[in-house]
Amino acid sequence: MRLRIFGILFLLIAGSAWAATQEGRAGSQQQVIYLVRHAEKRVDAGVEDKDPPLTDTGDARAQHLAYVLGDIGIDHIYTSDYRRTRQTGEPLAKKLGLNMQPYDPRALPAFAQQLQQLGGRILVVGHSNTTPQLVELLGGDGGAPIDEASEYDRLYILIRDGDRVTTLLQRFGSSGRRPQD
Repeated sequence: MRLRIFGILFLLIAGSAWAATQEGRAGSQQQVIYLVRHAEKRVDAGVEDKDPPLTDTGDARAQHLAYVLGDIGIDHIYTSDYRRTRQTGEPLAKKLGLNMQPYDPRALPAFAQQLQQLGGRILVVGHSNTTPQLVELLGGDGGAPIDEASEYDRLYILIRDGDRVTTLLQRFGSSGRRPQD
């Protein structure tokens, strides 16, 4: 577990340091975008809730996200207008004194264009079906589809330097899944 946390922190710091060293370049538009799916949501058998809250495990994952991203200089936090995404971004927003800004997950191309106009470091909290799609719209590699039933720990880090995008994929928080070889 410590090795995993060290690896995540190393990549976050390395990505931030790389972006910081590039900021002095003339005409450079540095940007680092962190994208996650919302944390674990409550699923009650026999009850269909279109806007469920997070579970205790989800709350713990959201707290861990605030810990991991809390000291890297996040400038903006965007969430879809669902309780589970807002609750995932809330601990970081409170820690940093930022307001979360809503976006429409049904209008991803327009949102991607909006994000591309911003600079700085941005967190986007989305859904299993929208997060990889948004990564791709931003020029990154969305990878394999997110497993709707069990995958809540994917953390994309997109480092944008003008038209060049580097995609890093990390895991955060505790998961029951075994790391792949």
